[in-house]
Amino acid sequence: MSAKEIVQNFYKSDVLLDSEKVSAFLHPDVVLEWHSSKGYHKLKYNQIIDLSKELSKAYIRSKARISHILVKGNMVSVRYAHYIKTIENPREEMLLAHFMVIWELKDHKLYRGFQMSQL
Repeated sequence: MSAKEIVQNFYKSDVLLDSEKVSAFLHPDVVLEWHSSKGYHKLKYNQIIDLSKELSKAYIRSKARISHILVKGNMVSVRYAHYIKTIENPREEMLLAHFMVIWELKDHKLYRGFQMSQL
């Protein structure tokens, strides 16, 4: 599978809500540096898995609508809008945030991520 396909599959519907699926995409030494509208976060493997578990408690659906994806070697840049459906309101799809992330892949896994998001 190409680097682009790996990243596209990672952002397919509901993958981010399933910690087992998320773990299959992550390199054991993964680091995600995330600048969000709420501050800077540096997440390692276990923290990303924990985030996935927390998301699954609040949301019943997760969908990333990718608008741009660029590939150069083992680096993939993705711009997307992340939409969710909450447990409280399962019929309404809501925008969670806009994201821009650059992923470096190693051994066909997500290895280094540099992400920015805004509500």
